[in-house]
Amino acid sequence: MKQRERKKLTRRLFHAIRAGDPAGARAVLRAGAHPEWTNGEGTTLLYTAAVQGEAEIVRLLLAAGASPDAESEGIGAEGTPLCAAACWGHTEAVRVLLAHGADPDLREDHGTGWTPLQWAGNGPHPETAALLTAAAGA
Repeated sequence: MKQRERKKLTRRLFHAIRAGDPAGARAVLRAGAHPEWTNGEGTTLLYTAAVQGEAEIVRLLLAAGASPDAESEGIGAEGTPLCAAACWGHTEAVRVLLAHGADPDLREDHGTGWTPLQWAGNGPHPETAALLTAAAGA
């Protein structure tokens, strides 16, 4: 795929995620967008969906092959998808990520930062924290 087409599809997919449009995201993925592409700053699609609590889009990206533990590098959008969802108490997105193999004990910032449970507890988001506690003990 040519770089110009890739950028166009990536922009369309980011737009669908930000708009909370699962049908639009599905259509762009079917058109050939890769679920692991990033924007120019290094922000992953999965991180963007997780931080917004778009559980259905998180599910679509994971089913299309996005890595559940891929760390985003974007300015102001760095970290793992699970930490992003946990930080904001997006319990359903956390549930989807865990079901697809996200590591509940993985620290962001390349292993030096907080765990998803620390983010959920800092929120505070008790339902999300309980889910992560159960997953970490499993």
